[in-house]
Amino acid sequence: MSPRAPAAPIPDSTRPALTGPALAGIRRLSAIDTVRARIAMAVELQLLRPGDGLPPPAEIARALAVSEITVKRGLTQLAREGVLERRRGRNGGTLVAQSPQLGRVSETAAYRDAASEVHDVIDRRLLLECGVAHLAALSATKKQVAALRDFATRMDHTETWADFHGLDEQFHLLLAEATRLPPAKAQYEIVLRELYDYYLPYPMAYLRKSNREHHDLIDAIASRDPAAAVDVARRHVSTLHKSMFVGLSKAPVA
Repeated sequence: MSPRAPAAPIPDSTRPALTGPALAGIRRLSAIDTVRARIAMAVELQLLRPGDGLPPPAEIARALAVSEITVKRGLTQLAREGVLERRRGRNGGTLVAQSPQLGRVSETAAYRDAASEVHDVIDRRLLLECGVAHLAALSATKKQVAALRDFATRMDHTETWADFHGLDEQFHLLLAEATRLPPAKAQYEIVLRELYDYYLPYPMAYLRKSNREHHDLIDAIASRDPAAAVDVARRHVSTLHKSMFVGLSKAPVA
């Protein structure tokens, strides 16, 4: 057999432009600007309302997958821009300003412009989540079901959206593990993290309502009912088309 000919070099005109216009949207924002944009959008959409307190910077950092110093700098800039305010003293902290300045953070446009991309990621998550739910209903162990219940119960009692977000991620990754198919978790985690790049702070009332679907999903898995599990998973993800910022024009219904 003759040796394989070397691959032809890729012309410059067809190489990915890693630093050019093709790298658009949120991927062109700095870490500080992503923090500013995501919190500012939550305020503009009334997901965070005047007077609402923000979690400590360390919790926000975990939820938004950035460093704590990045969060602190982002919050400082948002306070200067009139979106947030800082209060000192025993009951102080960082809060949404009583009359927040809207439209001051131009970086929110990068998120709004990503609407079609977000809908695509939601659909890919829907496809994977239904498969994960079906397989988990067939394969989950009693120990895994108990662990899923523990996560859902803890989400019922979280006090901040940042804490809820961290537990939600662990819940869904454990759900993927319950399929007993390593590729399922690997592929699911990729899509999950893509979607989390667009995560905004949400009111706790909304998050607790979403968590009721987690409980319904666990019940279906514990009952070894794949059809019921898939139905819950479908509803749980499909609603993101309306409940994420791409489907919101004002505050969501509580």
